[in-house]
Amino acid sequence: MKLSEIIRHINFLKISGSLEKEVAAIEFDSRKAVANSAFVAQRGVTVDGHKYIQSAINNGTSIVFCEELPNEISENITYIKVADSNVVLGELAAAFYGFPSKKLKIVGITGTNGKTSIATLLYDMFLKLGYKTGLLSTISYRINKTEESASHTTPNALKIQQLLAEMVGAGCEFCFMEVSSHAVHQKRIAGIEFTGGVFTNITHDHLDYHKTFAEYIKAKKGFFDGLPSGAFAITNVDDKNGLMMLQNTKAQKITYSTHSMADFRCKVLENHFDGMLLNLDDREIWTRFVGNFNAANLLAVYSTALQLGQNKDEILPIISNLKPVKGRFEILQSVDGKFAIVDYAHTPDALKNVLGAIAEIRTRNEQVITVVGAGGDRDKTKRPEMAMEAVQGSDKVILTSDNPRTEDPAQIIKDMEAGVARQFKNKVVSIENRFEAIKTATLIARSGDIILVAGKGHENYQDIKGVKHHFDDKEVIKEFFGIED
Repeated sequence: MKLSEIIRHINFLKISGSLEKEVAAIEFDSRKAVANSAFVAQRGVTVDGHKYIQSAINNGTSIVFCEELPNEISENITYIKVADSNVVLGELAAAFYGFPSKKLKIVGITGTNGKTSIATLLYDMFLKLGYKTGLLSTISYRINKTEESASHTTPNALKIQQLLAEMVGAGCEFCFMEVSSHAVHQKRIAGIEFTGGVFTNITHDHLDYHKTFAEYIKAKKGFFDGLPSGAFAITNVDDKNGLMMLQNTKAQKITYSTHSMADFRCKVLENHFDGMLLNLDDREIWTRFVGNFNAANLLAVYSTALQLGQNKDEILPIISNLKPVKGRFEILQSVDGKFAIVDYAHTPDALKNVLGAIAEIRTRNEQVITVVGAGGDRDKTKRPEMAMEAVQGSDKVILTSDNPRTEDPAQIIKDMEAGVARQFKNKVVSIENRFEAIKTATLIARSGDIILVAGKGHENYQDIKGVKHHFDDKEVIKEFFGIED
């Protein structure tokens, strides 16, 4: 594609050099820049791409997009000065790949908890409805029925446009994608035309990055502020910040709730280990999910499907047959009658929700034993809150490692222990080794007891000192439960 053609679709401040050049690729990593590639110098969280402009040129690129022109201008190089390289990367990628979002109906799901479940369940539903569908989620990127492991909740702008183009090429009509607060703040969703957006909730998370809760909210709200007038914006009004998300959006405003008045409502009628009975939009349906938080997720799925033109009588039977997402309230039962629940809950609110769901279905004749840790190199302020929620909702708690990353796991556990009030200390034990922690939980549990292993869910690794070691909570539980695959 000619540079002169691509440049028509972005806002630029100044051009130095010829536009009559072919663009065969777009890169933001100078090491990948080659002849006929355009290099975009981005200002990242830890690295400034402007420092690597000359490296990109040395590797063969002759087109540079940047916010500041270098002191020395090289001959035969085209420099295009822009206001925001992060936005321009998305716009360039969209133009380069033929504006794939214009050819798809794309719904973004944002919030602290529930993003993966809602996006994945919408993907599963639309496949069952007969549509070719795409998914960008924390667990995987899917193009119809082909799958690629995910590297980020929301990929970089270049990867997103590439995946959307592949979806278009595969004949997909819909795409459901998680939109993280990092992605909004870093402009990774620039160049995407969304059909709609869904807000789940917002609770304590990612303050290591956003620094304040107000900035975290601002990032989430920024997604809805950017939706066009022809889109829809669906929000959970049970969250105290739900309506705030819609304050400045041009999109059609739609609400859902499991507790109060809203456009779409749902109520849990019965809750059991194998599912729950819901009154969903004045219709009773049985689902395979457990807990009020899952009722809210299913209501979001239902509301979104209706906004995308689907028929109520077709989607309700499908909701009854949808299965929980991998690593989200997955239930295992031992040969001697013990239960284990594997869940990705890694925020205080998510842990509270899962323990609340267990409380709704337990008989009080059994113990709830929770195994939980907290990730390293992440928001430290939530660690004592995680422990506090665990002890308040459990009979016994084992504090352990999650993904310690570059931190000392013993210090992470110590940070968690600070959240355990004196009256709860006798129910808490700390076991640094996650394998031993899960093993201990399975050994002290009696028939009928419920073990919650929280924090990692679908993940099959532990990140320790920059190395990912194979570790799967479900595999460990199955070993001690005597369950064969």
